[in-house]
Amino acid sequence: MDINLKTLPGLLRQQFTGRKLRSPEQPIPITPFDQERFQVDFTKPKFIWYGHSVLLLQINGKNLLIDPMLGPNAAPIAPFAVKRFSENTLDIINELPPIDLVLMTHDHYDHLDYASIKKLKAKVDTWYVALGVSRHLQSWGIPSESISEFDWWDKQTFQGIDITFTPSRHFSGRGLGDRAKCLWGGWVFKTADHSIYWSGDSGYDEHFKEVGKRLGPFDWGFMECGQYNELWHPIHMFPEETVQSSIDAGVSVAIPVHWGGFPLALHTWKDPIERFTTTAESNGQKISTPEIGQVVILGEEPTKDWWSDLK
Repeated sequence: MDINLKTLPGLLRQQFTGRKLRSPEQPIPITPFDQERFQVDFTKPKFIWYGHSVLLLQINGKNLLIDPMLGPNAAPIAPFAVKRFSENTLDIINELPPIDLVLMTHDHYDHLDYASIKKLKAKVDTWYVALGVSRHLQSWGIPSESISEFDWWDKQTFQGIDITFTPSRHFSGRGLGDRAKCLWGGWVFKTADHSIYWSGDSGYDEHFKEVGKRLGPFDWGFMECGQYNELWHPIHMFPEETVQSSIDAGVSVAIPVHWGGFPLALHTWKDPIERFTTTAESNGQKISTPEIGQVVILGEEPTKDWWSDLK
């Protein structure tokens, strides 16, 4: 990140004073869990996006939960809270169907949340995490035998699903003293009939083409889109790059994630989705833009610009 003693004061001033339009005026509503729709037709993958990078994915009839950060604050150790755009999100955990597997991409606070894990740990028996992340889960009471750690390109088969941990260009750490103590990356899920890519947090680079070459093409790609800034461009993509990374990886339908949850950067809260949809249209990339909490079934991907009705 290009942050130093010269750039830091101005960045902090903008971060904590220039908040207008970085968050919606009113909380973003969450569609209540539609159990009937989520439980119908196990032959087709389906998902629910819960804002930012929380995804409930059903594939091969199994329910996978990715980066289940459902807490209200993405900066619990900072002097000022970074509040979620939606309310009462921890209660979502009470509504979820049985979870077969939880997957963690890395250990940043906006992805790995103690309050969420505390509510989940009695409901989940199997955890797949980036190399080094298990130390956090074990310290929170999850037994080590329940956790599998993954290096880049490591693969395991879970209930008929081949799951591979893929590279990304990012970093890790929850404080000043634990940088790079764990890995970061994305996930690929493959069955005999379907293939799905979760990009993880990342700057734009050649690894998207490599993932596509090794494991693509993909029915769905959940691609990082949001929380960018020129000062940390190497570790977070601009929306135009999100579209290009989808093309590089061979994604049929791209779904933008890592937005709609927290004001972690200086752009307006709508900027990621507006730039993403405009660029996707001009490049012929198919996309889906579901509402938070909406059940999406493969082949029935919504494209409504629901955010335009919010301020």
